[in-house]
Amino acid sequence: AFYVGNHHAREHLSNEVALGLAIHLLENKNKPEVKKYLDTLDIYIIPMLNADGAEYDVATGSYRWHRKNTRINPDRSIGVDLNRNYDSLWCQAGSSHSPGSDTYCGPSAFSEPETLAVKRFVEGRKNIRTLMSYHSYGGLLLYPWAGMDTPVENLKDRMVFEKMAKAMTGFTGYKPQQSSDLYVATGDTTDWAYAAAGIFSFTTELEGKSFYPGAAAVDKAVTNNVKAAVYMLSVTDDPYKLVK
Repeated sequence: AFYVGNHHAREHLSNEVALGLAIHLLENKNKPEVKKYLDTLDIYIIPMLNADGAEYDVATGSYRWHRKNTRINPDRSIGVDLNRNYDSLWCQAGSSHSPGSDTYCGPSAFSEPETLAVKRFVEGRKNIRTLMSYHSYGGLLLYPWAGMDTPVENLKDRMVFEKMAKAMTGFTGYKPQQSSDLYVATGDTTDWAYAAAGIFSFTTELEGKSFYPGAAAVDKAVTNNVKAAVYMLSVTDDPYKLVK
């Protein structure tokens, strides 16, 4: 199972949730309900994929509303949208070739060190079966396709996505839906992971009404999303058991 926070710099709550999951697993490592997963699964957590962007967002002491990484583009604008930089219908709908855009897809797929690291990480671990990418905000749980309006073609896989999403939102209260029902976005992490490696991949859009909901939002978001993350662990050994 693979969990990733902070593709987008200003989405700091996503970092808190990913760290909260790591803390939960470590603090409860000897309890049977956690120990069984630590003993039988490989669990990978990247709390902050876009570390440079997250630092840039807070460097002045005031939030910059910065979304992208910190690549210096030819026009001197800053950043590539990492969640548009994956090689899945790269830079088509919902992405921009304009460097100044918040959804700038970069000069090519996997042009950025952050997304290239994810690519190499996934390709080097053939046993990854589930993936959660944390974002904010919106109170949604999204699954492929993001880059197409059509549903996942494999009916069995689609049923797994739907059942997993419904179960996880039982803990968070979020709305489960296909990603493109929110808006079409190509070059997305979860589309790439599913298309390239068959991983059951999800995007959580955390709760709140702002990218900066304040410290008071952390505990509830972490508590409920950790429960959902642990549920994901419970089916990672064989997600298809949900439709057997």
